[in-house]
Amino acid sequence: MIEVDISKNLNSAQGKFTLSLKLRIEPGEFISLFGDSGAGKTTVLRCLAGLELPDTGIIKSGGETWFDHEKNIMLPARNRHAGYMFQDFALFPNMTVRGNLEFALRPGAKKRRVDELLEMMGLGELQKRKPDTLSGGQKQRVALARALSAEPKLLLLDEPFSALDHATRVRLQDEVVRLQRHFGLTTVMVSHDIGEVYKLSQRVLLLENGRIINQGAPAEVFKVGLHAANKETRGKFTFAAEVLEIETADVVFAVTLLVGNQIVRVIATSEEVKNLQQGDRVMMMSKAFNPVLVKVGI
Repeated sequence: MIEVDISKNLNSAQGKFTLSLKLRIEPGEFISLFGDSGAGKTTVLRCLAGLELPDTGIIKSGGETWFDHEKNIMLPARNRHAGYMFQDFALFPNMTVRGNLEFALRPGAKKRRVDELLEMMGLGELQKRKPDTLSGGQKQRVALARALSAEPKLLLLDEPFSALDHATRVRLQDEVVRLQRHFGLTTVMVSHDIGEVYKLSQRVLLLENGRIINQGAPAEVFKVGLHAANKETRGKFTFAAEVLEIETADVVFAVTLLVGNQIVRVIATSEEVKNLQQGDRVMMMSKAFNPVLVKVGI
């Protein structure tokens, strides 16, 4: 378990405020920090990683004290079992893909870990290339593999997919879920993407001016509404949407969609959902706001 009870004075475009955070993160839990820019989300990650120093408070992980202001304890970042995946990749341009992963190994660690990650992430054919020859998606996979090279117990993700196209983003989201479960990693992610947060997180913390103003399961925090479907195929209103989740609800299906920046749930028939899966883009057509779903190409 990770225990956090910290405060830190910050400056934002809106002025000065105090980040004041108290929470517990269960082992293996995937939580997301969500809120407006400047709310203190990335600062939380950096404090957990040991890259920034809180003004007061404590941070403990599994009984080990990482930070204690009163006792003057500040465990260096290299001694925390945390892997950090930066928003801008932060790969070393003069090193190969393999070199980037080997650099992140803990002292005394066997290089077999790098071989395993290269294979798991499908990076074997890229291992001798340097970052400037890679695509955005490839760089992101390397950044994730490097974060895992240090054998972390805590994985920190800062806007991990913000620069990627939709198809690449969906593939990498699936990859993160697979690896997070495979290694049993406690994970904290910062994201502005509601769909991403809904898909990946078990719990969402909504931050505003450095404070948690709401938390819970994504459906609770984002207040998902349920709407009935209409079998008409021609609609007066048409909306582009992304499929977040498909659930069986008695003899019909409840489909959770991201429409713009809003999450809604609609009732759909088995015929409508038979070719749908998480991450698909659809057109939601409705007449008097009774939607029908039609899959569109990515």
